[in-house]
Amino acid sequence: MPSFDLVIRNGEVIDGSGAQRARLDVAIKGERIAAVAEPGSLRASAEFDASGKVVAPGFIDVHTHDDTALIDRPEMAMKASQGVTTVICGNCGASPAPYTRASIPHFLSLIVKRPDNVAPSFEEFARKVEAARPAINGAFLIGHSTLRICALGEELKRPASDAEVAQMRELLDQSLEQGAIGMSSGLFYPPAMAATTDELAEVARPLGARGGIYTAHMRDEGDRVLESMDETFEIGRRAGAPVVVSHHKCTGRANFGRMRETLPKFDRAMKTQQISFDVYPYIAGSTILHEAMLDRAERVLVTWSDAVDGVGGRDLKDLAAEWGVSIRDAVARLQPAGAIYFMLDESDVRKALSHPAAMVGSDGIPFDAHPHPRLWGTFPRVLGRYSRELKLFPLEQAVHRMTGLSAKNFRLTNRGLVRPGYYADLCVFDPATVIDTASFEKPIAAALGIDLVIANGVPVWRDGRSTGARPGRVLRRQDLQSEAPAR
Repeated sequence: MPSFDLVIRNGEVIDGSGAQRARLDVAIKGERIAAVAEPGSLRASAEFDASGKVVAPGFIDVHTHDDTALIDRPEMAMKASQGVTTVICGNCGASPAPYTRASIPHFLSLIVKRPDNVAPSFEEFARKVEAARPAINGAFLIGHSTLRICALGEELKRPASDAEVAQMRELLDQSLEQGAIGMSSGLFYPPAMAATTDELAEVARPLGARGGIYTAHMRDEGDRVLESMDETFEIGRRAGAPVVVSHHKCTGRANFGRMRETLPKFDRAMKTQQISFDVYPYIAGSTILHEAMLDRAERVLVTWSDAVDGVGGRDLKDLAAEWGVSIRDAVARLQPAGAIYFMLDESDVRKALSHPAAMVGSDGIPFDAHPHPRLWGTFPRVLGRYSRELKLFPLEQAVHRMTGLSAKNFRLTNRGLVRPGYYADLCVFDPATVIDTASFEKPIAAALGIDLVIANGVPVWRDGRSTGARPGRVLRRQDLQSEAPAR
């Protein structure tokens, strides 16, 4: 009798390590990869013929704002359709927990659309995610801005006092004990602009003792990008934590070409400190509609507005002209709102993606009425456009940046590689046809060439649609660290 639940036969296995592909069969038993062997050597009651296709680890989206989407949209079609099986949430300083205030501020509306999705502790929030039974896995950072709002209330335009720093540090420590994997910051955004380097370093101190990660949306990604890198690296050193620079970029035309400065700076720092960064494969970013972003952007598209209906996808300049007001007055009228900002150089994007330490993160915002196409297209775009068409790097390297490298940097043990004993998070795709179809005009569109996606041993996406299965789980820090990786 067959000893496996499923065998994926005859595929070209790209195992996530960066090694060359090899034609192999992959067997699954329960939630794990049970065997990887020569074609035809494994049998199961169910088989999937992957002839002509690549079998890779499920992709790990290292920069998302999917915290409450895992609850409200548990099928997670925008990620499963790309081959993503794990999302890292709580980025840019924003997390739904631990949150102890009565109302949801504008900043947190980026990730929270229903007040009952916030929670006073990480444990309580994790239970909400588990109760929703999402299709894919989630690992969670704690947002420094969320901690700051809890401790300072409305007084966010000043540095925190020693007592407030201690309160934030205690909330972070409790959250790490309950399973959060680290802390993120967003010093660019209003809730944290007044925070000092010392404040961040002191709040982050539990990371070193608990084995947590520090991720940073830096204070400035434009004129002062180098100084912001120094600050970010210092916070990580003082906390004793690995550093991940989020969505690395150089914004605004005056800073086009500055990857020639930032990438060598990363190289030098990486010699003495554990540092990595993620990138998205587009020349436009997206976040809240923020007046400070206007001067850097050559074009702004509105993605959502709570104040004005029907403006998702509209050009900000067109709306201002239609209303007979200035651009800044239009911004004020739309608040709270989100936007897409065209402010990056394609050559810089390619240089960043090509760096051997670069991971891939979508930074998509799931509740936007007219989202950035990266929400649905990031990973197939890297595979199809940047690897196959532009030949920036071999497919084996593209997969490594989405899987093995990401699992290593975020300490996701027994994930990110096609190896016996690892969790069966897998993506089967056609290397000749895989490509994103989401565009700035029509951003909600599934990719082509993604044939089968498996999370924890269960197919969640097949033949262009969700299977309805929801085997995802919360990846808690202590579980990851207690499980010795299979090597």
